[in-house]
Amino acid sequence: MTETAPDLLYSEAEEDLRAAVRSLLADRTDTPSALARAESDTPYDPRLWQALGAEMGLAGLLVPEKLGGQGAGHREAAVVLEEIGRSVAPVPYLTSSVVATETLLGLDTTNVEVASLLGELASGRKTAALAVPFSYGPDSLRLRGGLDGIVRTVADAATADVLLVPTGQGLYAVEADQVTVTVLTPLDLTRPLADVVLDGARGTLLADADTGRAAVRRGLLAGAGLLASEQLGVAEWCLTETVAYTRDRKQFNRPVGSFQALKHRMAQLWLEVVSARAAARNAADALATGSPQAPLAVAVAQAYCSRVAVHAAEECVQLHGGIGMTWEHPAHLYLKRAKSAQGALGSAGEHRASVAEIVGLPGPA
Repeated sequence: MTETAPDLLYSEAEEDLRAAVRSLLADRTDTPSALARAESDTPYDPRLWQALGAEMGLAGLLVPEKLGGQGAGHREAAVVLEEIGRSVAPVPYLTSSVVATETLLGLDTTNVEVASLLGELASGRKTAALAVPFSYGPDSLRLRGGLDGIVRTVADAATADVLLVPTGQGLYAVEADQVTVTVLTPLDLTRPLADVVLDGARGTLLADADTGRAAVRRGLLAGAGLLASEQLGVAEWCLTETVAYTRDRKQFNRPVGSFQALKHRMAQLWLEVVSARAAARNAADALATGSPQAPLAVAVAQAYCSRVAVHAAEECVQLHGGIGMTWEHPAHLYLKRAKSAQGALGSAGEHRASVAEIVGLPGPA
């Protein structure tokens, strides 16, 4: 059977979704508040998450309607993450509505506990975090013996209501009050990390070890694929803002953007962003259609988009000149989001190695 070519274009419904999310984020996240929240002890805005996750129903995009969700797919979730990246919005969408939700969808959804938790996540009443280091990619999972020890650098653990903990005995759902969370100081202050101490924790067994491992891989694969869309949103904002600034900023009585050297840099960045969009959309479409090529599409997207996001953010800081180096300008938030995401859900090197293995080529030594 001939495989259907991926659809890289945005549908009318997806563009409508983008407009609604962008409008909400523009109203709820401005630069002063984003900067102030990044410096505070509470980087997440619960009212923003309530509006985005519960009132707009975006927390349940990946959850089937029969389980209380919207019954949409990865393409729509990718659009949401593009806009989150474009505004570096401090919400747990990637960790809860994508990674944790996809992990649960890989289990037996007729199980009462699984179905109940999916319904709560879809409604926005609760958030969940997968209790593995944020650096883990789809093929990095190493299981611990049981509900003991410490899990390092878990993204959004400090704000999650439930932790999904994979162990050698199975996958457990552990309420937040059963663990001790030590908040860390991450590079990206808008996405907090924490160490989770599990000693003495009690949890609900959701699946056996083999089923749990496969479900966690599914969650991490979807997370890595859709993280590329967030990275695309970061890169697009940086390019747009840099072009606008260099058009208005004048030197020697002419816009600095008219200088040939800067034109070349921004043209090169535009080409990279366009290519990143194709890679991210391909990954989202492959995940949405359940394509057997999804692991390859995800690995390509993550290996490429992570580099483009960092390059775009670096150019944004540099081409804004002195103002780009200040704490008052939001460029540093985008650079930190891009740099932290570069090592999240599998490094670019790990994903390039996955590409080599999938296509049967010798990888780097």
